[in-house]
Amino acid sequence: MNVENLVAIDVHTHAEVSSKGHASLSDDLSEASGAYFKTEGNRKPTLEETAAYYRERRMAAVIFTVDAESATGTEPVPNEEVAEAAAANADVLIPFASIDPFRGRAGVKQARRLVEEYGVKGFKFHPSVQGFFPNDRFAYELYAIIEELGAIALFHTGQTGIGAGVPGGGGIRLKYSNPLHIDDVAADFPHLQIILAHPSFPWQDEALAVATHKPGVHIDLSGWSPKYFPPQLVQYANTLLKDKVLFGSDFPLLTPDRWLADFEKLPIKDEVRPKILKANAARLLGLTKP
Repeated sequence: MNVENLVAIDVHTHAEVSSKGHASLSDDLSEASGAYFKTEGNRKPTLEETAAYYRERRMAAVIFTVDAESATGTEPVPNEEVAEAAAANADVLIPFASIDPFRGRAGVKQARRLVEEYGVKGFKFHPSVQGFFPNDRFAYELYAIIEELGAIALFHTGQTGIGAGVPGGGGIRLKYSNPLHIDDVAADFPHLQIILAHPSFPWQDEALAVATHKPGVHIDLSGWSPKYFPPQLVQYANTLLKDKVLFGSDFPLLTPDRWLADFEKLPIKDEVRPKILKANAARLLGLTKP
């Protein structure tokens, strides 16, 4: 990967479908999320199509599935397939994985193998969809191995478009994704690098507090058009968190084209803009020297 030639690094994209056509979400949740985000274009691009999309734009993308099989009954896109596609498109794709915390020690064993044998750089957690509080001790053995291996833990925070508009929200509960629960994780695993995904509505202030207090906690800006960012998020991104805020789109639900067009209109300082778009992510992912 030639980082210097990249326009941006998107730290939040989804592997929506496997090579066999198996989707990571049930049809009703997938359709509802597409309607919620007013998704344009291909809702379920293949891994190769995603790589081509980002290559055309001279961007790199962190890509992952979401393993919530215990809660949803739906098998995820295989982590190994995501990692293999990233290896085949190493100029643009950076592999993350997802392990359902309810897999227990089998999940811990899988995490080690994914990092050591497949080059996975981090792990995505979606507490609302997976149905767990991030600070529940049953997940701590999984965090411990992620910290030991020097990988990154990325947590969905705030409201989710998954289940939005479905009766009962599809059974998905928002309470699990309050970023304040992740403060415990950051305190108990002080060397674990953590990303709080999304503007954390309705807990934006909590997310800012955790990120300013805990050195290893970062914030990605995915899942929202920048024109809807809360003013305090923009203020902190420009100042106290200028080295810890990361560009993310939530592709394919929200495209980087749409995100970047709206980001251009934000009052972000000229010296901060390249940090958010690329430099902060390159450093965190180990693509450049500290």
